[in-house]
Amino acid sequence: MPGDVQIRCRNLWKVFGADPRGFMRRHDGRPTAQALRDEGYIGAVQDVSFDVHQGEILIIMGLSGSGKSTLIRCITRLNDPTTGEMEYEGRDLLKLSERELIDIRRHRFGMVFQNFGLLPHRDVLENVAFPLEVQGIARAERVDRAKKMIDLVGLGGRESYFPRELSGGQQQRVGIARSLAVEPDIWFLDEPFSALDPLIRAEMQDEFLRLQSMLHKTIVFITHDFEEATKLADRIGIMKDGRMVQLATPEELVLNPADDYVAEFAKNAPRERIVSVGAIMQTPTDAALGAVPMTAKIGSVAEQVLTADGPVAVTDASGERIVGSIDRATVTAAIFGGRGPEARAA
Repeated sequence: MPGDVQIRCRNLWKVFGADPRGFMRRHDGRPTAQALRDEGYIGAVQDVSFDVHQGEILIIMGLSGSGKSTLIRCITRLNDPTTGEMEYEGRDLLKLSERELIDIRRHRFGMVFQNFGLLPHRDVLENVAFPLEVQGIARAERVDRAKKMIDLVGLGGRESYFPRELSGGQQQRVGIARSLAVEPDIWFLDEPFSALDPLIRAEMQDEFLRLQSMLHKTIVFITHDFEEATKLADRIGIMKDGRMVQLATPEELVLNPADDYVAEFAKNAPRERIVSVGAIMQTPTDAALGAVPMTAKIGSVAEQVLTADGPVAVTDASGERIVGSIDRATVTAAIFGGRGPEARAA
């Protein structure tokens, strides 16, 4: 379950143009798309509000130009938003001094970007230890912490290698180890795997989940790949033209997309791995045969349901109480494109 809110964003706008703040004032902080076009401004982020909870993986995704990377740069104040509110653990991020902001970036935020940004003249150990060196940490301590991070990402024994001697996946692991060396509270990743070939990318996704199972970080992750998002995320925010179209769990996005734009992203999603039995179950029936847990993904119970002579009972998480039933038609519809109960009822 998600923990306390760590980052709170309200009504964020990032507008590019001659006088963004003046433009926003003239339009009472809520300009229309027509006003943006007429006056030659670009609304890269438009009226976006959301929370990031402690320990969750929140993925922000959208097509190129949707505003997802600009949004993460606003949160980390690499680019200040034009208007809006941002808090980190109750502190107003927009009122921090330059010194306070640098301190948070060095000690509380970890960042990983698509271009690995490794220092070519430094070996793996020196690259991982570099942010600790910037913090002024003594050499013995930073070397010790760097070695632990290198082992954590599976690069033990390659401490003396230079970036040119590593594969793309190994370079990305160095980037991840470097960002973790500062022991951040919140981890920001902007399309970290998009430059990797498919096999290495899948390997890095699995590695990412392994690390999260041990570290329990709060993570904001940017991607344009919906399948990657559904594999990694607790919640997904989908952006279009600078706006957050829908923010929901992968299951909710697949079963009840907010509009055709979201549905287009979700249409080829691996539903069998995303949708749970509880999300599509019907009312209990006395004729039900066998039983499956409501928490199971439909792919794991599909064979049992599809080969049964009738409906199959659905139990609660404890397995002690029957809470519904599921049949062939329901499973088939869910796997091949049917929506959830809310959409079917509509």
